Amino acid sequence: MADRVTSVRGVRELRERAGHLLAGAREEFLCAADDPSTFALPGRPPRRPAGLAVRKLHTARVLGLPEKLAYLRTITADGGRVRISAAPLGHEAIVLDRRVAILAGRVERGERRYGVVTDPDVVAGIGSLFDAAWESGTDLADVPDPADGPPPALDEELRPVLALLGEGCTDEAAARRLGVSVRTYRRRVADLMAALGATSRFQAGLRAPRP
Repeated sequence: MADRVTSVRGVRELRERAGHLLAGAREEFLCAADDPSTFALPGRPPRRPAGLAVRKLHTARVLGLPEKLAYLRTITADGGRVRISAAPLGHEAIVLDRRVAILAGRVERGERRYGVVTDPDVVAGIGSLFDAAWESGTDLADVPDPADGPPPALDEELRPVLALLGEGCTDEAAARRLGVSVRTYRRRVADLMAALGATSRFQAGLRAPRP
């Protein structure tokens, strides 16, 4: 591709115009996506080449999708790494060998637009943003598997705290909704984490039921 930014429409055109780039990654494959179907190309996914470092970053949305979650676990079993982001992802992107980036754009008439970027400075910036988001994520291995069943039985005081953590409420907003002080809410969060055996609030919040 001579242009440093090429715009394509839909996953089929993405495969046709940039499929060789996706298949050609040999050193590093990075993917950050809120919607698991953002970069879902038609056809069977290729097998990971030997030596290719794979890192995929998703939001907790993926935890409500058993088939996608099972697929992500096969990636980790194959040597790849998957993390769950506690915060929404500002941009959905793929970075290939730090040489090419694919950015997901807006949806137009039922099809998503993508930008294929080869400008070295822009690709480096996208890679740096991915690295920063990755560092704040939680490894999939540390995320409760929905197949393991519901969290341990919680008393009436802790169940609403779990729900509020799952919503990502601030301490102040959560305390107001429960009608308690911030100090009392934080004590209940600590009690909840102890009951769940969680090492972080995010990890505890992942045990909350998802729609």
